[in-house]
Amino acid sequence: MSNVSNENTTGQAMKRMVIGIVVLVAAVALLYLVAGDGFYLWAKAIHVIAVIAWMAGMLYLPRLFVYHVDAEKGSVQSETFKVMERRLLRGIINPAMIVTWVFGLWLAWKGFGFQGGWLHTKIALVLLLSGLHGYLAGAVKKFAEDKNEKPARHWRIVNEIPTLLMIVIVILVVVKPF
Repeated sequence: MSNVSNENTTGQAMKRMVIGIVVLVAAVALLYLVAGDGFYLWAKAIHVIAVIAWMAGMLYLPRLFVYHVDAEKGSVQSETFKVMERRLLRGIINPAMIVTWVFGLWLAWKGFGFQGGWLHTKIALVLLLSGLHGYLAGAVKKFAEDKNEKPARHWRIVNEIPTLLMIVIVILVVVKPF
C-alpha cells in the first residue's frame, strides 16, 4: 500500500474516531440530562456493557494470533487474519477499553469516593489488563508487518491472562472482600 493510501486510511480512521467520540459525548450528556439522579445506574450499565465488549475482544485477539502463527506469510489466510486483528482492535477493543475506563473511574468516584481496598486492587488489576491490551496492540502491529516471533504456545498462554484477571476483578466487585 502506498503512503498516500496509508494517509487516506489513517485520515478516515481519525475522522471516524472523532465522530464516534462526539456522538458518544453527546449521547452521554443527553442521557445525563434526561436521567438526572438515575444516571448512576445508566453509567453502571454502560460500564458493564463496555467491559463485556472489551473482554470479548481481549479473549478473541490472542486466539486469532494462535491461528495466524500457522498461516504462511503473505498468504490470503495471513492477510485475512491481519484485517480481522486490526478491525477487532480498532473497532471493538480500543473503544470498549476507553468507555470502560471513563465510566469506571466516574463510578469509582461517584459511588465510592475512590475508597476501599477492593477498589484499589480492582483498579490495579484493570491497569494490568490495560497493559496486556497494549501488548496485544503491539502484537497486532508486528503481525501486520510479518514480524511476529512468538510461537502459538505463547499466544495460548497469553489468552488465559484476561480470563484470570476478569475472575479476580469480578470477585472483588461483587464480594468486596476488603
